[in-house]
Amino acid sequence: MAQPAFEEIVEDFEFLEDWEDRYRHVIDQGKAMDPLDQALKVPATKVDGCASQVWLHPVIEGGVFHFDGDSDAMIVRGLIAVLRKLYNGLPVADVLKVDAGAELERLGLNDHLSAQRSNGLRAMIERVRKVAAETV
Repeated sequence: MAQPAFEEIVEDFEFLEDWEDRYRHVIDQGKAMDPLDQALKVPATKVDGCASQVWLHPVIEGGVFHFDGDSDAMIVRGLIAVLRKLYNGLPVADVLKVDAGAELERLGLNDHLSAQRSNGLRAMIERVRKVAAETV
C-alpha cells in the first residue's frame, strides 16, 4: 500500500547494491527537503525518543495527511524524507493502515541502523500514527 514516491525509493535501493551508497541516498533525500520553519521547532512538534533533535509538523487538509519535519542529524533528516514519501498524500484513515515496519523492511533499514536510530525511527512512526488516530 506504499505511495508511488516510496516505491521510487524501493526501486532506487534495488539498483544500489552497496549499503554505503544506500545510506548516502537516504541522506540525499533529506538534503532535498526544505528546512522546517524555525517557528515550528517547538516542544509540541519535537519527537521524544530520538537521539538527535527531531521535529515533525503534521498538516491535515481535506482529510489528506501531510507532514514536514527536520532534524539536526543528516541521516535522521533522510529518514524523515523517507517517511514523508511513505505517508504524505494519504487519506488520514489510510495512514493507520500502513505497515511502516514491513515497508521499511523492504529497504533493509532495520539491519543497518543503530539501535538508537531504530528507536528514533519508531518514535517518528508512532507520532505520525498518533496524529492520524486523533484525527480519524
